[in-house]
Amino acid sequence: MKKKELYKRWILFIVSLFVTGLGIAVTRHGDLGVSPISSVANVVAMRFTVFSFGTWLFLWNCLMLAGQILLLRRDFRTIQLLQIPLSFLFGWFTDVGTAIAAVLPNQTYPARVGMVLLGTVILALGITLGVTADVVLNSGEAMVKALSDTLKKPFGNVKVVFDISCVAASVVLSLMFFGRIEGTREGTLIAAVCTGFVVKAFTKRLRGPLERLLRA
Repeated sequence: MKKKELYKRWILFIVSLFVTGLGIAVTRHGDLGVSPISSVANVVAMRFTVFSFGTWLFLWNCLMLAGQILLLRRDFRTIQLLQIPLSFLFGWFTDVGTAIAAVLPNQTYPARVGMVLLGTVILALGITLGVTADVVLNSGEAMVKALSDTLKKPFGNVKVVFDISCVAASVVLSLMFFGRIEGTREGTLIAAVCTGFVVKAFTKRLRGPLERLLRA
């Protein structure tokens, strides 16, 4: 791969982090839950407000990186340590996205559902851009891949189980912290069900043009 193309791919990946962070922030602004993989950080951020949501996302990603190291051991590639600065950047982008999303109306239930749907579309766009960039996996996907490789199970199957586990953990934490379910609601289900379909639609329309642009 030529250096010019590699630079373009990294720029696209950084853009994808911002778009993904904005998507999560807009979804969260709907106050109906967030995507499954962010649900644990969301509940913890609601309980412990000393840190921002973006900071808790960063710490959650670092925990998943530690999980990868424990699972893969000698097979863990040093380049994956790039997840640390990239996760920090992602967390910061999410906080910026939170500030941007704050101006959007969310006083009524239909408006909140609209925030979830809009956030899901933005999130799916960010995922599509990151996959097209193809330079490094984010911490969540890398954790799923580490589990998949260790358990010798298909990536897709492990992804489903991992997402369900994240939601279950967020529900348990919510009950512990608040005595009721907070931060994980129907918005989480909407994001879980719809994101993959929207990513597929974006990929079909955008991947070809983006690949041509990256290789130009």
